[in-house]
Order: sequence, then C-alpha cells, then structure tokens
Amino acid sequence: MGRIKEKIAEIEGYLDELEEFMPDDIDEYLHDAKTKAACERYFEKITEAMVDLAFLIITDKGLKQPEDDKGAFGALAKEKIISKELAERLKNAKGMRNIIAHQYGIVDNEIVFHSITGELVEDAEDYLKSVSKAYRK
Repeated sequence: MGRIKEKIAEIEGYLDELEEFMPDDIDEYLHDAKTKAACERYFEKITEAMVDLAFLIITDKGLKQPEDDKGAFGALAKEKIISKELAERLKNAKGMRNIIAHQYGIVDNEIVFHSITGELVEDAEDYLKSVSKAYRK
C-alpha cells in the first residue's frame, strides 16, 4: 500500500507542476516552444505514472497481469476500481502519449493541446479519486 500512496502523490505532484506550465490558449501553446515541450513532457510523465499505478494495484490485489500497458486500465475496470469509460479515456491517453513520445506520424498540435489542457487533468483526477476510494474500503 505504501508504494501505491507514493505513486498517487507522484501523480498529484506532476499535475501541480503541469498547472504551472499550462498555456491559456492554443496560440500560446503553439508559439512558445518551452511551454509546448514542458506540457508534452508532463503529459508523458503523468500517463506513465498512471500506468505504473495500475500495475501496482494489479500486483497488490493479485490480479492477472495484462499483456500490455493499455490492458492495465481494462483490468482495473473489470475489478470495478475505475469505470469502463475512464479506462477507455486512459487507454486513449496512453495512445496519445506514445504518439508524442515517439513522434508516430504527424502530431496534431490542436488535439494534443486539448488533451493536455482539458482531458488529461480531469481524467487523472478522476483516476486518483477512484483508486483512493477503492483503497479506503
């Protein structure tokens, strides 16, 4: 349980740090290379930490190890730790993280901006609430 709490705190810290770099609008994101790079890096860090947390929970609960990172969120949904809808959004975030990190194809900066400034923070907060609630039982 200690490692799970540490990982939750790590994600919360990354979210706080991301807030410091969060651009006000798409123009600021597109025209400030440092802001764009910082936001993309925090997107990667938050997403990876959420995957790590999923695997810590899977191990802690003695669940079957999934075949891949995206499967970890599905495993948590199957156990009703997170909703199926949230699991799908987190799988999509993991996919977006791979696109950013590995520059697969052409990156649509507008989609990345909206993912970082809207969806990621909300989904990460929902994820942490769901995990915390599951561990209070």
